[in-house]
Amino acid sequence: MLIGILQTGESPDILRADSGDYPDMFETLLAGRGFTFRTYRVKDMDFPADVHDCEGWLITGSRFGAYEDHPFIKPLEAFIRKVIAAKVPLVGVCFGHQIIAQAMGGTVEKFAGGWAVGPQDYDFGGETVTLNAWHQDQVTKRPEGAEVVGGNAFCENAALVYGDTAFTVQPHPEFPDSFIKGLIDTRGTGVVPDDRLAAARARLGAPNQSGTLADRIAAFFLKPRA
Repeated sequence: MLIGILQTGESPDILRADSGDYPDMFETLLAGRGFTFRTYRVKDMDFPADVHDCEGWLITGSRFGAYEDHPFIKPLEAFIRKVIAAKVPLVGVCFGHQIIAQAMGGTVEKFAGGWAVGPQDYDFGGETVTLNAWHQDQVTKRPEGAEVVGGNAFCENAALVYGDTAFTVQPHPEFPDSFIKGLIDTRGTGVVPDDRLAAARARLGAPNQSGTLADRIAAFFLKPRA
């Protein structure tokens, strides 16, 4: 199955040599599950010609806010709506989660509670799933028809499904602990409160369920559709 990766941001230059860029991380996360990949740098206005150019779509994270005025935002929202109307499977992660919600009528804002950094525990239908996070923005109002399938007290709308067409998550299953540590070391100090950085460092290295999320994403892409 060919998955088109819609790249909306880049990993920091200082970390890219060791960790790769965002598309590399998703290819690693989903390796061995029957997918091939094609990347479109939509942040640079490189958009697919048609929603059927790939069999599924995945929108990456980004340092940009979904609500900010960047040239690629409105065209990406329009493409999202076309993908959903055509019922081509769509997955969004972090910024991808947020921009899909915004495109479909939801609200994305800087969360009053501040940052979520490092390993966080989410309730997925009674199953605790621990995943790495790095975000201040959240979906604060979900679109009509979006169902919550994962969340916690800090991030109520952490995972949403839109029927059989879209599955989106706020945390980063593609971010290994080494990348989170790199973000803490190079981007966190002076931006994220010290106590949250310390709490994130303390949990790095503990088991998480990125593989569980990879399985969920793969199952979503591959599920039979009429």
